[in-house]
Amino acid sequence: MKEDNSMENPNPQLEQFKELIGKKLHKIPSTAGNWLGGILLEIEKGFIKVSYTITPAMCNPAKILHGGVAALMMDDVIGMGNFVVGSEYLMTSINLTIDFLAPAQIGEKVEVSAKLLRSGANLNHWDAVITKESGKLVAKASSNMIKTHIKLSELGY
Repeated sequence: MKEDNSMENPNPQLEQFKELIGKKLHKIPSTAGNWLGGILLEIEKGFIKVSYTITPAMCNPAKILHGGVAALMMDDVIGMGNFVVGSEYLMTSINLTIDFLAPAQIGEKVEVSAKLLRSGANLNHWDAVITKESGKLVAKASSNMIKTHIKLSELGY
């Protein structure tokens, strides 16, 4: 029988975020993420899903989700997911490649999910998607996160 080692290797960042499942994300370390006002739906090591409702402030003049805001959503969700992977060091995006595939309208709910595809000593590679409630794909992205020299403990995490 396999032993449960979860108590031996606690992950305080993951446990902190698990307490936010079902709640509005308005007190997280990312000020931009707080502005987005998402609701955390799922989080595990290597996977995260957040729900957003498209507001007028998130839209371009055509009243559809602004590409920059879509990028912010995916980058922020990837960042939260990466935060709970368990690195001792802060990691930051070094690239974000996006394909915009369909519009999202004011009032529509979308889900942003991100999955860790590869975790290395210095780089983590993530894929993310934005989907409508109907399942239609709005955008997809990939990003690499690089380890910095800054310890999370130095930032109070």
